Amino acid sequence: MFGRIGRSAVRHPWLTILAWLVAAVAAASLAPPLKSVSDQAEFLPSHYESVRAAEVQERAFPQQEQPASIAVFQRTDKAALTDADKADVTRIAAALDEAGLKKIKKVATTPEAVSPKGEIALANINATTKNAYDPELIESVKELREEARPLLKGTSLQMGVTGATATALDSQESAGDTDAMIMMATLVLIILLLAVIFRSPLIAILPVLIIGLVFGVAVGLISATAELGGFQADASITSILVVVLFGVGTDYILFLLFRYRESLRAGRAPKEAMTEAVARVGETIASAAGAVITAFLALLLSSLGMLRAMGPALAISVAVTLVAALTLVPAVFSLLGTKAFWPSKAWRKQPDHGFAHRVGTLIARRPARVAAASGGLLAVLAVGVLNFTPQFDSTGSLPDDLESVQAAEDVQRGFAAGQTDPTWVLVEADDGKRLDPAQITAYEEKLRATGLGQVTPAAVGPQGDTAQFGVVLKQKPASDEAVELVAGPLRDAAHEAAPEGTRAVVGGTTAVLADIQDATSRDYSIVFPVAGLAIMVILGLLLRSVVAPWYLMLSVGLGFAATLGSTVWLFQSILGEQGLLFTLPVVVYLFVVAIGTDYNILIVARIREEIRGGSSPAEAVRRATTQSASTIAAAAVILAGTFGVLLLAENSMLQQMGFAVGFGILLTAFVMALLLVPAVTTLLGDRAGWPGGRREDPPRPGDAAGEEDRRVPVTTPSGGDHSA
Repeated sequence: MFGRIGRSAVRHPWLTILAWLVAAVAAASLAPPLKSVSDQAEFLPSHYESVRAAEVQERAFPQQEQPASIAVFQRTDKAALTDADKADVTRIAAALDEAGLKKIKKVATTPEAVSPKGEIALANINATTKNAYDPELIESVKELREEARPLLKGTSLQMGVTGATATALDSQESAGDTDAMIMMATLVLIILLLAVIFRSPLIAILPVLIIGLVFGVAVGLISATAELGGFQADASITSILVVVLFGVGTDYILFLLFRYRESLRAGRAPKEAMTEAVARVGETIASAAGAVITAFLALLLSSLGMLRAMGPALAISVAVTLVAALTLVPAVFSLLGTKAFWPSKAWRKQPDHGFAHRVGTLIARRPARVAAASGGLLAVLAVGVLNFTPQFDSTGSLPDDLESVQAAEDVQRGFAAGQTDPTWVLVEADDGKRLDPAQITAYEEKLRATGLGQVTPAAVGPQGDTAQFGVVLKQKPASDEAVELVAGPLRDAAHEAAPEGTRAVVGGTTAVLADIQDATSRDYSIVFPVAGLAIMVILGLLLRSVVAPWYLMLSVGLGFAATLGSTVWLFQSILGEQGLLFTLPVVVYLFVVAIGTDYNILIVARIREEIRGGSSPAEAVRRATTQSASTIAAAAVILAGTFGVLLLAENSMLQQMGFAVGFGILLTAFVMALLLVPAVTTLLGDRAGWPGGRREDPPRPGDAAGEEDRRVPVTTPSGGDHSA
């Protein structure tokens, strides 16, 4: 099948290229823009308590206003506010209220909105929408900041705006700069590495242009699918799409080009060589892409909408990349022929493979020692997993110099940490009848007696069947301590104290994070096994074996643990981070297990090919390692580099993701795929491929890899035969 696909692309290159250009134009002009959502509450299913609390709050208090953002005033010298300063705060708030900004209903302050020590004053910014992430509201908060600057002149005050909308604004602007930086750094890195590997400007530039075309088609398909399917992409999807498409796309192109160059060296004409390359490596690329796509689609089983949205988007991007690797890439390079390698003539010469040959020979002769050393290294690194601490505060990953971050810190200097974002406790009558005032008072006293935070007086809904209490925590609302407090003691106390005939629910940002923590733990127990099982099935079908998939997935699992452990060592133990991104294990599992499996597939597929050609298992491992090491090394360095670009981001969550995936790719390539897997395969011998993978030709004793004639015939574009 792959031979026919390659033959079709090679025979009709212009038609293939035209089809891709038409698809790119259609995607750019017809597909809706890619949407993003930053509200974590929207990512939880309805059965979680924080979601039910929000529904009760919406029904019982439809007119209730919660500030979308908060203006934080303080003196430039950090001293206590004077009466004149307080008058200026009132004047500025009134002027901002009269500015007529879209979606901002009111900007107001009160004498009570001053910290106990008199250093901080607050003004609530209420919106006409309850969606704190409304694009028009975000733009209005940006305009409000501009409006405040001339109003502050001539005063001793400085003002910062924080809260949900302000944080969303700063996140967007920060992410925009990060996306541009990541895109540029990724392109430069790929071009430089391809130029070093092939010593050809065309091969350095063409993959980037091809993947850029694929990127446009993929984004169009993702946005169209999101529109039709009703899912929304997470705010960070653009950054991830860049590194996934350029990283994975470059991998697949390298798999094809290395095999294409190998066929050229064997004396085949360019078009014939490309057709054969697709026929031989097409199944490997398709299986590798299938593993990645399957792993990404496993995210559809996640409880978190953030991951459910990411899964299809990434799966679509990899699927488009696969089709391009099997059609567009052969079409482009079949047109260029050997001119693609200009000015380098290295493609004519059989490479020495000196180091790779020595590694392959060592594995074949000392498989047990190599397996013990490589497996032991991964096991040592994996120990760090025991200290993994998940972090749920996404705002904590933002750069410290952002206005919303600094203003939030100022609020915490003057007020309880939870002042700007209280936890809500709602008591609702089961039968819809009015609540007894005595019951409400008794319940409020019980909440205060817990000492878990300041309890605001009850607010009773218009129907009289629901009462709401605000609990201002001493801890920062998104901190681990606050999450643990709400998930355990506060919810337990709220439920137990509920009067007879009522039910209590706890909501708010901290409650949402507590439910996300629970959902994440649930996802670990479902997404991981399903993705692993699906990848094992793909490996079994590719290798026609029921044995190999088991030790391959065990090795990948060890690589996953080593990757996560290394990230814990670096960020928590060395850099002193309080915790790591709570979704990092899912991201590492999917990227390292799925993408890292590409290299396993490439090496074991080559081993199978050598065994079918008549080699013994040890000889096949030696040959496969010798021939595949350069491909795997080049692909891994480029892929790890593209993810490593995320280390340049100011967002610590992206830095953690960049290091974890980049380092994990290097571990899976150089330690797992090139050492551990070949060593275990050698130890198992013919049993590794049972029941398939049998030799079709008799063994070729003494025909070791690397001993081929270095002067092989090469077909030039003019058709003449020359020797390298």
